[in-house]
Amino acid sequence: MTAKTRGSTMHIGELAERTGLSLRTIRHYDDVGLLPATARTDGGFRVYSEDDFERLMVIKQMKPLGFSLEEMAGILEILSRHGVANAEAQSKLAGFLEKAVSERAKMARNLAQADELIERLSGQG
Repeated sequence: MTAKTRGSTMHIGELAERTGLSLRTIRHYDDVGLLPATARTDGGFRVYSEDDFERLMVIKQMKPLGFSLEEMAGILEILSRHGVANAEAQSKLAGFLEKAVSERAKMARNLAQADELIERLSGQG
């Protein structure tokens, strides 16, 4: 391998299987810098760590809430500090939290409307 890795590692296929994401999606996150591979094999294949898996799960959680790639990068940067955040980072994190709560509320309203439609349609049968 061309870089040192800690603990167990996995190739992109295993990472895709564990996360339920496509290879294409994972490669995209690598290409845009959200999830750079921990290492590459001598043959050039991406190798990922458990930390990469955890990072990808956070990305997966952010995606449906409508965060931009830039916002995702900001959140990941703050979270990677493991609680060591200055006032500016804490303020940004509070803004991200507010957006997440707001987007989740919108999703809940949409889901409730979908449930009402499903109930209406199933009552027509």
